[in-house]
Amino acid sequence: MKSVPWLQRAIVASLLVGLVLLGFEVLQTFIVPFVWAAILAFVCWTPYLWLTRKWGGRRTWSALCMTLLVTAAVIVPTAWLVILLRTEAVAAYAAVNESLASGPRLPEFLFRLPLGIGAWLQNYDQQLIANPGALRASLHTLFNNSYGAIGSVVGDVGRNLAKLFISMISLFFVFRDGDAFAAQARALLERFVGERVHGYLQAAGATVKAVLISLVLCALAQGVLAGLGYWVAGVRAPVFAAAVTGIAAMIPFAVPFVWGGIVAWLYLSGHTAAATGLLLWCLLVVSWIDNLIRPLVIGHATRVHFLLVMFGVLGGLGAFGLVGLFVGPVILAVLAAIWREWLVSQDHPDSTA
Repeated sequence: MKSVPWLQRAIVASLLVGLVLLGFEVLQTFIVPFVWAAILAFVCWTPYLWLTRKWGGRRTWSALCMTLLVTAAVIVPTAWLVILLRTEAVAAYAAVNESLASGPRLPEFLFRLPLGIGAWLQNYDQQLIANPGALRASLHTLFNNSYGAIGSVVGDVGRNLAKLFISMISLFFVFRDGDAFAAQARALLERFVGERVHGYLQAAGATVKAVLISLVLCALAQGVLAGLGYWVAGVRAPVFAAAVTGIAAMIPFAVPFVWGGIVAWLYLSGHTAAATGLLLWCLLVVSWIDNLIRPLVIGHATRVHFLLVMFGVLGGLGAFGLVGLFVGPVILAVLAAIWREWLVSQDHPDSTA
């Protein structure tokens, strides 16, 4: 009996699809940690090559040393920040209790705001005067209802520590065998896409580096500058507030919610001059640093428009979580490279023949 070629191909294709789906089911827990390891190895690849040359080509020892250095660079600042934030958080909680005990008052100029806003604020202020403990009771209720969320966060910390451990193990092997991994990936992509894949990979690599550098620089710059403003304004926990601002700076449009809340609290506490000064400082300096650094770094390193990168960061964050900060812009950068190549092929059809 003769075999049917199309039936054989269908069976083989079905088996391959089934194996791929089963493989994804097995590996899906480790995909994100491995992607983080690949990103860190890619960014630190130049120091790794330098260290390998210094040690006479000993890739295993170079990979181990780089993995330990990257791990220390992640864990040591995080541990220091956690210890510092614990102290600052206690000071911030004491400041909140002190302000609530005296009863916050809104500044007079807010009562003159148009469109009924001033009247609403004046009515709210009178309610605070009549019942100063209402706000404190509401906040205590909010804190008590947040215990479940805090427990969830603690559980997430444990899971993230496990993922960090997996990422560091993966990082060692990505360093040591990265050339082989990259060669196999390029060969596979060349088979399906052709020689043009090198341009796509170059665009993806440049975007990853640019996004990472811009994230770190913006977070550091905005955190330091905002912390300076908090310290001058007399905020009771300036380091804690600066750390929160720096973390929020990794997410577009999140920083104004942090310093805006602090400014509002200063107004409520009656520190009108400090609140106004901090508001101007954050509007004119802190916010503009992001608008200066991010387009400069990303626009200089890639040919992708900053608006497209911003959409990639926001969309990737919503679709893939924290790793989407890098995956989203890379996807849009590759699509932009394909678009530019298509435009060139339309202008010069003979060049692609």
